[in-house]
Amino acid sequence: MNTKFHLALPCKNIEETREFYVDVIKAQLGRNTEKWLDINLYGNQLTFTYTGHFNFEFKNYKLDDYILPSFHFGVIVPVETWGELYSRLFKMDLEVTTEATFMQDKKGEHLSFFIQDPNGYMLEFKSFKDNDEIFAT
Repeated sequence: MNTKFHLALPCKNIEETREFYVDVIKAQLGRNTEKWLDINLYGNQLTFTYTGHFNFEFKNYKLDDYILPSFHFGVIVPVETWGELYSRLFKMDLEVTTEATFMQDKKGEHLSFFIQDPNGYMLEFKSFKDNDEIFAT
């Protein structure tokens, strides 16, 4: 089954959020008003609603030798898309985590990097070596 996800999140500033996802990430803008907007992130719907300032306290966790944010979301993209996006964002002098290969030589091996959006959310981009292993146990 190939389905899409929808994720609704609070945001601090609608315009900064729009600029980040549309101009920086190059995602498509969907329906929107002054108080909320939909973003088409590789066929998945992110909805951001203006709430003003908010505070999420989150802990990190360790995977292999990397410390990762517990609270994050992301998309799985083909390796070509992943490489183009990583290169473009890295050249923009944004705070992009160093690309890493997780679970190397194990089931579920994938490339990954994180970038923080204007609301403080950590957005992860992954590319699996073998897509059949995305949900493998």
